[in-house]
Amino acid sequence: MAVAPSTTVIPSEAPASARTNYAPALTLLASLFFMWGFITVINNTLLPHLRAVFDLSYTQTTLIESVWFIAYFVASIPSAKLIERIGYQKSLVTGLLIMAAGSLGMMLAASIPSYGVTLVMLFVIASGITLLQVAANPYVAVVGKPETASSRLNLVQAMNSAGTMLAPMFGAYLILGRSKSGTAEAGAVISQADRLADAHSVILPYGLVAAVLVVLAIVIARFPLPAMGNATSRVAKEERRQHSLWKHRNLVFGVPAIFIYLIAEIGVANLFVNFVSQPQIANLTHEAAGRYLTFLWGGMMIGRFVGSAIMQRVRAETVLAAVSIGAFVVMMVTVFAHGPVAMWSLILVGLFHSIMFPTIFTLGIKGLGPLTEEGSGLLIMAIAGGALVIVQGWLADRFGLQWSFLLTAACELYILFYALWGAKPTEQVEG
Repeated sequence: MAVAPSTTVIPSEAPASARTNYAPALTLLASLFFMWGFITVINNTLLPHLRAVFDLSYTQTTLIESVWFIAYFVASIPSAKLIERIGYQKSLVTGLLIMAAGSLGMMLAASIPSYGVTLVMLFVIASGITLLQVAANPYVAVVGKPETASSRLNLVQAMNSAGTMLAPMFGAYLILGRSKSGTAEAGAVISQADRLADAHSVILPYGLVAAVLVVLAIVIARFPLPAMGNATSRVAKEERRQHSLWKHRNLVFGVPAIFIYLIAEIGVANLFVNFVSQPQIANLTHEAAGRYLTFLWGGMMIGRFVGSAIMQRVRAETVLAAVSIGAFVVMMVTVFAHGPVAMWSLILVGLFHSIMFPTIFTLGIKGLGPLTEEGSGLLIMAIAGGALVIVQGWLADRFGLQWSFLLTAACELYILFYALWGAKPTEQVEG
């Protein structure tokens, strides 16, 4: 099989002294989790904005997000090779600068304006985020006690959720709140001149994002990040050949679990504004709906803090099964209810989605030993599942936006299957 990307893995528990030395590094990594969460969720307010500016169908709108997540698949292997070549710290700086370049490109796309250039620049930003993700997620998951890996990654991912919670307010105020389409009542006709003016509202927010990314890159470049030494070296090829990834059920079913979960999470977030702004749901302007999106991501942040604490005492598989059932129930309410009930049920799914990604990730690499590196890479590449949000866009165009959330409900059932059976390791390999 092809070697999947990931280069910063510690297969076994680090000694207490080493864990203490990693504390500053983990704190700094938390800021990266915050930033890539923030930038990713700006898309949730950007998509309804671009839909109005370019007069897009739901399929064309969700194609924007599909391009974003295709970057995870395309950029993962090059990211791994880059980390091997220039090292962990320089790769983090490079990833941030790539993201900053893409943000500057978004300013260009807004100035033209151009749907095509927008797609390219969002791909560039997502490629930079991929470079950060390839290293950061497995690093946090395996530093420390294996039995608390899910708790640890959920805790750091809570900073990612803090970024996702603040981003909708940022986007609602600086993008939707400063555009004609964002403040207009549902069904209002927007002139071509207004569309052109609306496109320019993207320039300021992405300029601010680019500046923050450059500053953060400078900070990380100057930070005395501890050298990981031999603990993070790639395991010898000869040793890896003695084992097979396909014998590990928790990984084999974990890769599609990440893929399918991303379809659910991204579909909910990206169609939230359009859904709740409908007359039969909450009849809000896009700007007002964007503010309610904060509650969705805020629920994910709270859920990760709470989930981190719960998983200190309760098995991760049990917690994952419980939240998948909760997510399925609220999604069915969203499909069949109307008015505020449908809106708040969709908001509530964020609480149940909160611990899914980090928990599936840590369960997926459990017991892989020297294969942890390849297994982590496959799980990172599975984030590309978010690209299939275009399927929900097609369903929304064909059957209606509300009915399209049946796809999300089906995704929750697979996560339940994984928690109850697929996550059980079939073979343990010593690290």
